[in-house]
Amino acid sequence: MSVLAPIICDNGTGFSKVGYAGNSDPSFVFPTAIATRGPAAQPSRTGPALPSKPGHLASKRGVEDLDFFIGDEALANAQTPGYGVNYPIRHGQIENWDYMERFWEQTIFKYLRAEPEDHYFLLTEPPLNPPENREQTAEIFFESFNIKGLYIAVQAVLALAASWSSNRVTDRTLTGTVIDSGDGVTHVIPCAEGYVIGSAIKHIPIAGRDITQFVLNLMRERGEMANVPPEDQLKVAGKVKEQYSYVCQDIVKEFRKYDQEPYKYFARYEGEHTVTGRKYEIDVGYERFLAPEIFFNPEIYSSDFLTPLPEIVDGVIQQSPIDVRRGLYKNIVLSGGSTMFQHFGNRLKRDLKQIVDRRLDASMAASGSQLRSSGVEVDVISHKRQRYAVWFGGSLMASLPEFYSFCHTKAQYDEIGPSICRRYQIFGSAT
Repeated sequence: MSVLAPIICDNGTGFSKVGYAGNSDPSFVFPTAIATRGPAAQPSRTGPALPSKPGHLASKRGVEDLDFFIGDEALANAQTPGYGVNYPIRHGQIENWDYMERFWEQTIFKYLRAEPEDHYFLLTEPPLNPPENREQTAEIFFESFNIKGLYIAVQAVLALAASWSSNRVTDRTLTGTVIDSGDGVTHVIPCAEGYVIGSAIKHIPIAGRDITQFVLNLMRERGEMANVPPEDQLKVAGKVKEQYSYVCQDIVKEFRKYDQEPYKYFARYEGEHTVTGRKYEIDVGYERFLAPEIFFNPEIYSSDFLTPLPEIVDGVIQQSPIDVRRGLYKNIVLSGGSTMFQHFGNRLKRDLKQIVDRRLDASMAASGSQLRSSGVEVDVISHKRQRYAVWFGGSLMASLPEFYSFCHTKAQYDEIGPSICRRYQIFGSAT
């Protein structure tokens, strides 16, 4: 009997990516948001309160449980009286299981239009996800959706697998350092042979949302946002960040370039007022190179966090076991939308190489030039699948014939219970 393609579901803080194994891109990408019936909005006029649903027999049948929207529809319904928008995932981890179950329900039935009983599922989890969360996930998928089989993979391992699509990767290894930067949080995760070195993981409170806010602040200070309606300002800042931003090699030279030839380097963003339809133009200046600069000089955005990304990556690798450090420096993989800035990989590689070389020179000087190192190879891998690297890695792994033997099946779940999901086989034999 032929088996239908497994479903890959990567739920992030900002966006969810879902689709079928074997595809190069997810079928659907939409915000991880759900709009449910909140407390009904107070009627503005006096008189008896109107029932929240027509006929109000529906509530007796429990149909109001189906009255919710997810993704872009949820955000569109945010203004509708009686609906409240909720974000069930924060910092990569699920916070509200009831909302998350409903979110998965519409993902499977409304978007993918799949029958969950016919499919195997590959879900992703953030690093250091507690085993209780894994059990809860298994319970929902096996009990509520009655799926055939389940595999929960660590996002970093899938991102490493996705980097194999780069022509610069010669040996397909699951050893490397993953820099995963999405909308809500940035993680630096070292992996050795498919196993995450949990004690060395670092998380950075700077991600896509902060960069967008930083761009918005800069443009407000320059008075460029005066013509933009307040409800559109964040969206405009996000578009400016995506379309025009890049990483510069030297911030002082960049300022000088912009000051000498503003007409050459300043960009124009054209938008339209959502209510009046009036067109407006915005000058995009220093924001172009200052936006991603907060990874390398975080003090320009906030005084709460001051360690640059290259130093954190170096610290993570230095905390890992000494015998895998060379492999971790040699295979630094970028993943997630906030690593998509032009020249991001080049700048990171340059700064990291400087830190490593300084350390080698200092140790050589301390030994009185007796110990000479052969040098440490530092390489940062950028590739075309970077934005949806975790999803693509899942698609790659789930399309292997061995995938089904790694999954936990419904029969195993019925026999043992949710605790089977505490342990997972790594795709080690599949590489």
